[in-house]
Amino acid sequence: MQLSPAQKRVHDFLLTYMAVHGHAPSYEEIRKHLGFRSLNAVYKHIKQLEQRGYVRSLGKNRKRALELVELRSGGTSIPFLGVVAAGTPIEAVEVPETVDVPESLLAGGEHFALRVRGDSMIEEGIREGDILIVKKQPTAENGQTVVALVNGEATVKRFFLHGAAVELRPANSAMASLRVPAEKVEILGVVVGLVRHYRHRLGL
Repeated sequence: MQLSPAQKRVHDFLLTYMAVHGHAPSYEEIRKHLGFRSLNAVYKHIKQLEQRGYVRSLGKNRKRALELVELRSGGTSIPFLGVVAAGTPIEAVEVPETVDVPESLLAGGEHFALRVRGDSMIEEGIREGDILIVKKQPTAENGQTVVALVNGEATVKRFFLHGAAVELRPANSAMASLRVPAEKVEILGVVVGLVRHYRHRLGL
């Protein structure tokens, strides 16, 4: 069943968080990360995801009482395009390789994978050496984590549009945002998940 944009943002965050931590986020972590004003909004979206068969509740008295439902089995190969910085922008080098990822991380459209370098997204659970799964698209909503080209070099940051300027915000309190004119930023895609168990196959 098709998800609304808000429901998909919640589901994408659950996928990424669980891949990193091995358990579900709390409702407060979901609210804070996605910018919802109240926990009621989180409850509503989680209930809708449960009704659509995307998540399963494990009990009302548990803080992290959610698990993802595997909607599709097997995996698929997507292009592995090199390295993207989670710090200062660097060039993403295309290499003739693919990576196999679970189909549950993909949601229609074209996808590609990039290896992370740097630690500017560490507070979002994105670490150096992780493989990001990116849905190719030219636009993004405020707050989404994107792979963007800035003056021809690629970086991964959270996206915020401020009129004629774009803020590319790190998830690292020790680092400052990158602010550039909107016309100098090209969105390559939105991060929809990450994997770590492919490191050894890719020689990381």
